[in-house]
Amino acid sequence: MDRAMPWRVSAILGPLLVAIVVLMPNFVSELPDWWKSALPTQPVSLGLDLRGGIHLVLEVQSDKAVENSIDMTIEQLRREAREKEIATRDWKRDGTDALSFAVIGDAKRDEMAKLVSDTYPNLQPQAGGADGRLQYHLAKPEVEGIKSLAIEQALETVRNRIDEFGVAEPTIQRTGTDGILVQLPGIQDAERAKKLIGRTAQLRFQLLANDPNGPGVQKLSGSEIDPVTKRPTATTYDVEPTVLMTGEVISDARHRPGQMGEAPYVAITLNSQGASVFDRITADSVGRRMAIVLDGKVQSAPVIRERIGGGRAVITGNFTLDEARDLAIVLRAGALPAPVVVAEERTVGPSLGRDSITAGTRSFLLGGIVVLLFMAFYYRSAGVIADVAVIFNVVLIIASMVLFHGTLTLPGIAGIVLTIGMAVDANVLINERIREEIRGGKTAHAALDAGYSKALPAILDSNITTFLSGIILFQFGSGPVKGFAVTLCIGIVMTIYTAVYVSRVLHDLVVGSKPAARLGI
Repeated sequence: MDRAMPWRVSAILGPLLVAIVVLMPNFVSELPDWWKSALPTQPVSLGLDLRGGIHLVLEVQSDKAVENSIDMTIEQLRREAREKEIATRDWKRDGTDALSFAVIGDAKRDEMAKLVSDTYPNLQPQAGGADGRLQYHLAKPEVEGIKSLAIEQALETVRNRIDEFGVAEPTIQRTGTDGILVQLPGIQDAERAKKLIGRTAQLRFQLLANDPNGPGVQKLSGSEIDPVTKRPTATTYDVEPTVLMTGEVISDARHRPGQMGEAPYVAITLNSQGASVFDRITADSVGRRMAIVLDGKVQSAPVIRERIGGGRAVITGNFTLDEARDLAIVLRAGALPAPVVVAEERTVGPSLGRDSITAGTRSFLLGGIVVLLFMAFYYRSAGVIADVAVIFNVVLIIASMVLFHGTLTLPGIAGIVLTIGMAVDANVLINERIREEIRGGKTAHAALDAGYSKALPAILDSNITTFLSGIILFQFGSGPVKGFAVTLCIGIVMTIYTAVYVSRVLHDLVVGSKPAARLGI
């Protein structure tokens, strides 16, 4: 007996034991507590086509991001003009990517024009209007950059929100020029998912106006709780145009259940910059009401009774617990840089997934049984060894999917089936080489050595080229293609391990160390 045989057998039994432990949650519904505390409990994750769920294609309205950029530029320019004592009036955003304003006094026009050119080089001057207005528009590369960045930021924000929502193995990727593909397996509440994903979540802190007829005062809708009936009543708030603080300064947000009959609320924590600004705002505005505005609607307008330090605040409203939770999620994940609309929506029922699983399982088992029986009949004991290696291959592929948190889809099952075909092909190459050597008069040991060494280059060539193709498919393919590529690449690695190593160890165990041993092939 080969002295290294115990180690070689251990190299097979070790991965097999790991695979059994990893796959156990798929077969046992109630695992013991000691298992849950130390061993894997996650079953195979099924994709949208097998599990059911929601398929959405979101369209990012990137033009709105350009408009927001122009609006912020207007506010910054107005502030800088005041600091330099340049009187301006009648600021406007013209269309999507242009702005205009008037300078009071001809002596200050050149100074203001220099301020714009020095501070905002991406703003290009246009011919002034009849009333002497200064007009500027964003350079085209800057517009395209803002749109591209808005889509990338929206993609990351949507991903963060879905991660917070707790969806297992979602698909989130860019599609087309301004689209985002979202697939949420296992989610059936489409309306709540769309509301969570598509909510712009632009949070602003503004003071209520003392004079409702003052310049720039905004009329924003909201609601207040009636102190007697405890029911919300629609109302309109007069809000000053100046934005004191935005949601960008929020570092954390958590939903909290209400106490003593009050509705749930959201507790927010501000970063160091936000805490400093909030401290100054509340110190300067004691006795006034601050409007907390979310997506253009006043959520609450509490009275500032004292200076608030520490960077903590609450957002109240007529929230349910789920609404408070979803609001906390979008505030933590950040605001969308531009609105998104649902361009395509499909809900896949779980019954379709069960039908797909049943059909796929039947075809997989039927085809597999036919192949295994043929191998055993045609190659006898060597065919049985090949069958064991192929079954081991499938077990390792599925266990690897669980370990690497992969998602099994119908294209993924197709990849496994293709891998089985390649594994069988590798064993056929080896067995045919061994047959040739035995017909040439070699002993079983010599035939095994020669058969494996001669078949190995062909096996490596075919599998490596297929593996590289799988890498390319994964890199450049869409969701279903990636699912196919993942199982294909994992399967190829396992095929080489099982066909070349596992089957050889099993052959050596069967043949043993007897010089006159015969090989049933």
